[in-house]
Amino acid sequence: MSEPLLIARDLRRSFASGGRHVAALDGVSLTIASGETLGLVGVSGCGKSTLARVLTRLVTPESGDITFMGNDWLALGGGRLRAARRHMQMVFQDPLAAFNPRATVGGVIADALRIHAVVPGATRAAEVARLIDRVGLPSDLVRRSIRDISGGQRQRVAIARAVAVRPRLIILDEAVSALDVSVRGRILELLIDLQRETGVGYLFVSHDLAVVRAVSHRIAVMDAGRIVEEGLAAGVLAAPASDVLVRLIGAVPRLKGKPHA
Repeated sequence: MSEPLLIARDLRRSFASGGRHVAALDGVSLTIASGETLGLVGVSGCGKSTLARVLTRLVTPESGDITFMGNDWLALGGGRLRAARRHMQMVFQDPLAAFNPRATVGGVIADALRIHAVVPGATRAAEVARLIDRVGLPSDLVRRSIRDISGGQRQRVAIARAVAVRPRLIILDEAVSALDVSVRGRILELLIDLQRETGVGYLFVSHDLAVVRAVSHRIAVMDAGRIVEEGLAAGVLAAPASDVLVRLIGAVPRLKGKPHA
């Protein structure tokens, strides 16, 4: 692997809940290299989604440091942050809230291309069509309202939009959990192919160990706001060292397939 694309050190973030403070992140540190997928697993409420939102600066940490592409990510502001956001994209579990509900499928993707000046205006429509096809959607969806397509189709539009701006890192927060098995397989293959072609890095947040095993080079396990275990995917799953991972593996009838290499 290359030098780290993203370095997070000692991230802390708490929230008030029921009159008390809950540490959603309690000193989390991690790295992701270009061309690498770090799978992030843990039970519901362990802090995975908070970490994803802190890394993308949707939530501000109380303390800690993030270095992205060699820059102090938390120090960027204004135009510099807007320009840098192209290089770190996020795909949410429920993408509807991230879209303009009045937009069309084609408009959602075209706006990303326009805002970040990825391709000239004259070729934008062709690039939208290529991206829609690449995520397995029919071409006639381009003019459909984002409100009028299924949840699985919206998720594929979200992935197409993230891929469109040619980022260096994509954070996927349960991004394939709503897709049926055949579509999920196609999207995972797309993500792996894209990584091989471009060297994009992924933080793949999921409760599905079989999916995480299929795509991840390394796996980090979260519990109560902390990373309690981390290592190469094959080794971590073959010999879990934390109680939480033992429980997660025990809840899966059988993990099939080989870890991503």
